[in-house]
Amino acid sequence: MIIGGIGSAFISASSLYIALKLGALPWPIVFAALLSLFFLKLLKRTTLNEVNVTHTAMSAGAMVAGGLAFTIPAIWMLGLGDGIDLPMLLLVSLGGVVLGLLATACIRRYFIDTSKLAYPIGVSAAETLLVTEDTSKRRTIALFSGMGIAAIYAFIRDNLGLLPSMLFSKVNIPGVSFGIYNSPMMLAIGFIVGPAACLIWFGGAVIGDLGVVVAGSAAGLWDSTFGEGIKKSLGMGVMLGAGIGILLVQMIPVVVKHFKQALARPANTAADKSADTAARATESSSAIAAKPSDLRQRKRIHLSSAVISAVIACVVSFALGLPLLQSVLLVAGTWVAVFMSSQSVGVSGINPMEVFAIMVLLLIQLAFHETGLATIFLLAAIVAVACGLAGDVMNDFKAGALIGTKPRDQWVAQAIGGVIGAVVASVLMLVLLQVYGAESFGLDKTFLATQASMVATMASGIPNLPAFGIGFVVGLVLACFRLPVMTLGLGIYLPFYFSLTALIGGLLKLAFDKVTKRRYEAEGTAVASGLLGGESLIGVFGAIVLMFTAL
Repeated sequence: MIIGGIGSAFISASSLYIALKLGALPWPIVFAALLSLFFLKLLKRTTLNEVNVTHTAMSAGAMVAGGLAFTIPAIWMLGLGDGIDLPMLLLVSLGGVVLGLLATACIRRYFIDTSKLAYPIGVSAAETLLVTEDTSKRRTIALFSGMGIAAIYAFIRDNLGLLPSMLFSKVNIPGVSFGIYNSPMMLAIGFIVGPAACLIWFGGAVIGDLGVVVAGSAAGLWDSTFGEGIKKSLGMGVMLGAGIGILLVQMIPVVVKHFKQALARPANTAADKSADTAARATESSSAIAAKPSDLRQRKRIHLSSAVISAVIACVVSFALGLPLLQSVLLVAGTWVAVFMSSQSVGVSGINPMEVFAIMVLLLIQLAFHETGLATIFLLAAIVAVACGLAGDVMNDFKAGALIGTKPRDQWVAQAIGGVIGAVVASVLMLVLLQVYGAESFGLDKTFLATQASMVATMASGIPNLPAFGIGFVVGLVLACFRLPVMTLGLGIYLPFYFSLTALIGGLLKLAFDKVTKRRYEAEGTAVASGLLGGESLIGVFGAIVLMFTAL
């Protein structure tokens, strides 16, 4: 935990700086895994589970820093920074951390054990650690070959400028960001996610970009700029409706079932202990799920999460001078946003935390018109921090499931790393403000803060409310039929080149399996994990170098 805590402070600082400077934030999980492996190996005796818990603590603060960087600068861009001090930032960041931790404690079993989503970033981290125990060395060679190729390629592209960041970008389609993202990491995500999910993802891009923007403009229904607003509104509506639909139809019934089972059983009886013993002896997943002690533990987790969430709503209401009902809506919206974030990361490896924050922000604005903009951005930061932490937590849980690490140990590590990251990011944010001034934040300024600029723009309202409403209804209905509509909504909202590149990665997976007849599936996943990890490593190293050279 000492090593993990120090690493969290270091990675959180570099992540905040790169998120502000370049408007992007690479996943630090693979970097944290290698760093943890190096330091624990120096202690001579260690296990993969210890390494996994350590890197879980290390990586937690990075996405907390991202949540702040993607929202808070919007306050300064609009000249609303009076009264934003360290206690206020700590309240926001720590509130987001706690809500994210509570939500992931409740939904881990559903996403990791029941839904079995891909979580490509978590798979990459697990592969990085598992190859250290690979006696055949084939997976080791595959992973580090992919990692080396991706690292060299990204260095040539980003640091030497000898390769373009986008291929075929000269194809001019008004309103559509056409091209192929020149990124081994994006191809690897498509490879790990698989062709089926990538086709649905790309289908959303076809509907949003080629259908709404291109076809609508060609038919004279609207211009490309107006079509872009419809597309984004539709995508946000579909994702929000899908998130609520999945909660209503899939998640809540499971929670209610567990509550009923736990309440129906007497606690700590001899029969309970016998049932626990029998479940462990059979190692049956269904038997383990039915253990009385396990059911009681889940009941305690859910009740504790509900109580603490209510306390957070009261604290936020008091500290920001908000009506209690508004704070309750914030907390409820954050839970839904965390659910959507976990689904998005599990399906695509992408965590648009600022988008989910905007959704909650707009809903609060619709319900409470009198809320000031500065307060709205603070509330959005709470949501973004919670979503950022949730994405990292769920990736780590996926890695833990593959390695065999206890979820409770990882959750504790996330809590420690997340709190440290929240403190470091809050302090550093104000230091940068004091050193560079509020005028240094903006698209043409020292700190681009691209996502924060988008949040500032979206604060004026949903671009097209009817499209948002239609998307919400469609997402809600399709999710109730258990269709993968969240992936579809992600494709509608994201730039076209993201979806196209992921589709190419998914098709490469299809071709690879067909040619090799799935005999080298493990090696293929290892290569993809290496490509993903290599590019993210260069991104993190670049952030660290950039931060220290600037200082």
